[in-house]
Amino acid sequence: MSGLVKFIGMGLFLIALSATAEESSDAEHIENLLNQFLAGATVNDVKMHDRFWAEDLIYTSSSGKRFGKATLMASLSSAPAAGEQRMRYTAEELQIKLFDDVAIIAFRLVGESASQRHYYLNSGTLVKRDNQWRVVNWQATHMKPEQ
Repeated sequence: MSGLVKFIGMGLFLIALSATAEESSDAEHIENLLNQFLAGATVNDVKMHDRFWAEDLIYTSSSGKRFGKATLMASLSSAPAAGEQRMRYTAEELQIKLFDDVAIIAFRLVGESASQRHYYLNSGTLVKRDNQWRVVNWQATHMKPEQ
């Protein structure tokens, strides 16, 4: 009987270990996706925007406007041409919370040009569909400059 208990205990341990490894893999994938997106946003990469945002996106901008993916994608045509760098974007203090096929991210977005530096508190909800993480909800809040 003790052999069976050990076997069941080992099985439960392996299941827990596998779940932890999958969460770590998903968290790393989401962090990489965010970094790729920010690099793409820096050069106005329309394909990266299309990959990052889900079709049913709800986006709340730092100016308090709410819109979906179609509006966001249409706004890219008035942005600088691909390859033209206007503002470089990076993420600091990234937090990722995983709940099966849903992830919540929160981070401080830094937008930096030659003459300016802006900070935003961003949070987003990603859903894993067809084995791809996509953002379904986004909130951006402009921060006062650090002093």
